[in-house]
Amino acid sequence: MLYKGSCHCGNIAFEVEGELREVVSCNCSICARKGALLWAVPRGNLRLRGSGQGIGSYTFNTHTIAHLFCQACGMHPFAEEAESKEERSAYVNVRCLEGVDLAALPVIDFDGRAM
Repeated sequence: MLYKGSCHCGNIAFEVEGELREVVSCNCSICARKGALLWAVPRGNLRLRGSGQGIGSYTFNTHTIAHLFCQACGMHPFAEEAESKEERSAYVNVRCLEGVDLAALPVIDFDGRAM
């Protein structure tokens, strides 16, 4: 299924394709503060709609994940593996997708603090 999403102001708009069956709630220091519910997909399944200007990136600790955010509204619509490798993943903040019934999705707790 194809989903459309964006940051709050619409500056970062994207499409993502896949089967949204469950979401992850990570308790690491940044995800817990953002309140994101994450969906992991192959990075190739996520496509920006537009120029991508105004996207900021933040990494911390092991610098494994690039947490991307809109420099205008501050929303974090997705993250991606920071390393350039053939099979990278993207982590979509499902709260930024249009028309998704969050209450219908199982939530998997992930202990990101332990990493």
